[in-house]
Amino acid sequence: MKFTAELPLGVVEPGGEFQSMAAIAEMAGALERARIDACFITDHPAPDSAWLRGGFGHDALDPFAGLAFVAAASTSLMLHTNIVVLGYRSPLVTAKAAATVQVLSGGRLILGIGVGYQKTEFEALGAEFRRRGALTDEALALLRQAWAGEVVPPGNEARPVPDPAPPIWVGGSSAKALDRAALWGDGWCPFYATPGMSAINAESGVQSDAHLRELIAQLQDKRASLGKAGPFDIALGPRMRIKHPKPETAERFLAALDGLAEAGVTWSTINFAHPSRAAYVELVQWFGEEVVAKVAATAAR
Repeated sequence: MKFTAELPLGVVEPGGEFQSMAAIAEMAGALERARIDACFITDHPAPDSAWLRGGFGHDALDPFAGLAFVAAASTSLMLHTNIVVLGYRSPLVTAKAAATVQVLSGGRLILGIGVGYQKTEFEALGAEFRRRGALTDEALALLRQAWAGEVVPPGNEARPVPDPAPPIWVGGSSAKALDRAALWGDGWCPFYATPGMSAINAESGVQSDAHLRELIAQLQDKRASLGKAGPFDIALGPRMRIKHPKPETAERFLAALDGLAEAGVTWSTINFAHPSRAAYVELVQWFGEEVVAKVAATAAR
């Protein structure tokens, strides 16, 4: 089991607490010392104002620019977009941005992608919400072409050509999302449905652990039908936010990890409470000692 942890670069107030080079260096250093494999940031270029201010929303930095700063402040930490919405971006601009981070970081990018769910955000960005699935598929095809160094229609190239190309983890749990993950993905990054989600997300989220096992079996069958048998990651964390550095917190997380690993999950997401940068760093250090170290010790037996 590997770990990818939320990096709270979207937290605006107080100024500089999370959005500064010093903050990035301190938090990235804590994650590396804790032997957490990756960090993730999310994506909302122009979120709906009511969502943003309504209690469930959150700010987000540009994922590629933000992760470029993280790359400069770290040495081994993987850089995970969780997730980038492909449908409201130019596919070739996305290919260029991702390849740039991949090349300059020494191959540390994980490109988590999804179709998106905010209609008004698509409208603000001049993209067609009703075509978001088709736009995502078109973008995935162009990403693969560009990263392979191929000429893309109508006769263009989008360098650099990353070697290796970033792994693509496809989000969502609908039948179409599973098809997309099987066809284009190097991994799958579903999410649990939770109260307060939009209707679109609630419908496409994982409903239960039994549902997760069913979806993984379906995905494995789809990959087999396509003749794909190589390594394939599944990223999903326990349904809990790490708030208190207590023994019972670690016990609950480890017990949930056992069930996820048994189902076929290979990466666990982690969400740390972050009332302050100091609190975040303290929780990361504790998690490294009480969870990561124990998982590593068990794997070494």
